[in-house]
Amino acid sequence: MEGYDALLSRAISKRPDFETSGERFVVPKLRTFIEGRTTIWENFEEIRETLNREADHFVKFLLKELGTAGKVEGNRLILQGRFSSEMISSVVNAYFEEFVRCAECGRPDTKLIKYDRIMTLKCDACGAQRSIQKRKQRSSSMPAPAPAIEEGKSYELRIDAVGKKGDGIAKVDKFTIFVPGVRSGDIVKARINKIDGNLAFASKE
Repeated sequence: MEGYDALLSRAISKRPDFETSGERFVVPKLRTFIEGRTTIWENFEEIRETLNREADHFVKFLLKELGTAGKVEGNRLILQGRFSSEMISSVVNAYFEEFVRCAECGRPDTKLIKYDRIMTLKCDACGAQRSIQKRKQRSSSMPAPAPAIEEGKSYELRIDAVGKKGDGIAKVDKFTIFVPGVRSGDIVKARINKIDGNLAFASKE
């Protein structure tokens, strides 16, 4: 089984890589990590600037497609929930195709203009224009959010309390996790052995 560091390195190495007419348009590598019940997208602002779109518009699309809440803090985007780099990359890809790439020449040299309440994508390279259809729901191709914890996987847990039977208790999303042999306040790496509803049973590694 791959270690945590190896899995993390592989996840953050993913990046959208788009073909344009005669060249490749490359978005910087996504740098994300999971912190408790949230996903931190460290270089959100760098990627937004590469796409050359307003933060409010980009964020609104991301949150709708991921089905979550979030906010921008400095150069970072904080997402409620646990999302893989691959999942976020697929949403960035969808945004690029719909709101950045010219349908005629394939170049990203475009801008969004509103004509009589109709959003239009205008290409500065070839002059082509196309209207943007209002999205009514999340893309059916979007994968479901990854579960907060899974059996057989290991996670870093903060022990918030100790139960009557002496087991440590940690909380992750909707799950209450029991870990024997730990003390309140400990931060431990533990393997999830069994999940039963909202309860999970783990062992310290």
